[in-house]
Amino acid sequence: MEIPKGKLISIGGNEDKGTEPEPDYIQKNNLNFFGLQILNRIAKESGGHDAGIEVITSASSIPDEVGHNYLDAFGKLNCKNVRIMDIRNREDAANPEILERIRTCNTVMFSGGNQLRLTSIFGGTTFLGILLERYMQEQNFVIAGTSAGAMAMSNTMIYQGNSSEALLKGEVKITTGLAFLKDVIIDSHFIKRGRFGRLTQAVAANPGCIGIGLGEDTGVLITEGRHMEAIGSGLVIIIDGHEIRHSNIADLREGSPISIENLIVHVMAKGNHYDLKTRKFFADEELKNISV
Repeated sequence: MEIPKGKLISIGGNEDKGTEPEPDYIQKNNLNFFGLQILNRIAKESGGHDAGIEVITSASSIPDEVGHNYLDAFGKLNCKNVRIMDIRNREDAANPEILERIRTCNTVMFSGGNQLRLTSIFGGTTFLGILLERYMQEQNFVIAGTSAGAMAMSNTMIYQGNSSEALLKGEVKITTGLAFLKDVIIDSHFIKRGRFGRLTQAVAANPGCIGIGLGEDTGVLITEGRHMEAIGSGLVIIIDGHEIRHSNIADLREGSPISIENLIVHVMAKGNHYDLKTRKFFADEELKNISV
């Protein structure tokens, strides 16, 4: 199987954008916005503050406001070449000027909103084909996504699910995502919105997938399509269903409670690593590098 040369950065939403005085951020998030924050990491992985970053606001119902917020946030980080890609339908995605911009930029970042907007606009398009080709072939190309933009990165995508009833069969709806990642299911706003049950049902129904629950202002950097590093101020929850011994999800009627035996869960904080291929957790970079 071909190994992707590019990088993915998936973010759980509500990332620190430097909109409060710096001391408040140190106290609230235990991070320094200008030194360690997620958007700064995107700029670094993109090649520095002169890198071309295209922010795609298609998932949002307020794309102009969201775009302005990102221009302001990246501006605080002295990023000089950030543009908003205003794509609202499949016709916009086929615009030759838009296609040329994604052929030449260093990074694309999908904003939050509704992940179904992303799959319905970009699924099967030349636009998506270019992104996939560059991600597979170009070492320094970065695809980032926050909230809905993160959830749409995998081939299996949650698009609906009530957190409070998520362990009742049928409450979690799944469809096909943009497929930058295989055999993974990503959920966002994971801690704050109590989405453990939602991701658990998705993994129980698709136990060949690794569930990745991203907290707010928290994300993962994925290289070679497998090596995952936790970044940001919060937690990343890994749900591994490969060792499930019992699950009743296939035999239940809709609305019935699910039972699962032997689900494996890992909790990652900033700097921890996880190998999606070997399904192993590593506390630091040195241990990650000995994986095979």
